[in-house]
Amino acid sequence: MIYKRKTQSVKRKVKMQNLKFLVLSFGFALCALNFTLIYAQPISSTDLINNAKEYDGKIVVYEGEVIGDVMVRGEYAWINLHDNKNAIGIWLPRDLTKGIIYMGNYKAGGDWLEISGIFHRACPEHGGDLDIHAQSLRKIKSGIPTAEKLDLDKRNLIIVLAGVLLLAWILSLLKRR
Repeated sequence: MIYKRKTQSVKRKVKMQNLKFLVLSFGFALCALNFTLIYAQPISSTDLINNAKEYDGKIVVYEGEVIGDVMVRGEYAWINLHDNKNAIGIWLPRDLTKGIIYMGNYKAGGDWLEISGIFHRACPEHGGDLDIHAQSLRKIKSGIPTAEKLDLDKRNLIIVLAGVLLLAWILSLLKRR
């Protein structure tokens, strides 16, 4: 009987230890998942610039509109991503640029991309510039061509000013006679 009680007591203790282990493991997994989600969120250019020391050498996620040109340099390329506040230079393998169709300029809104890569506040490979060496790229939204609209107010102002200029020229000719 005493032996039976001891075995039941030992079994209970083992079950409690297993339960504690499961609860702690589950809690740790939730914390790890939470931290992963926090750091997987895009960081703004302002945050990267203002806290460059904190992010230096770390993997960051950054998103923005491709502006300017894709500048191919051998097996790599440069692009600039603008997040509506600042633009940051992105150094990436040339293969990743194949999906980029629209670059932001006066004729089009550029593709909106999310990149993940290593942030450098003073990149030794690129003359001390602040940049991100992209490891992956995901297109969030395709760019679109924009039609140039004629500003009717400006057109009307030009017509009025041309008329005034013509009138002044005619009056100056009449005054000379």
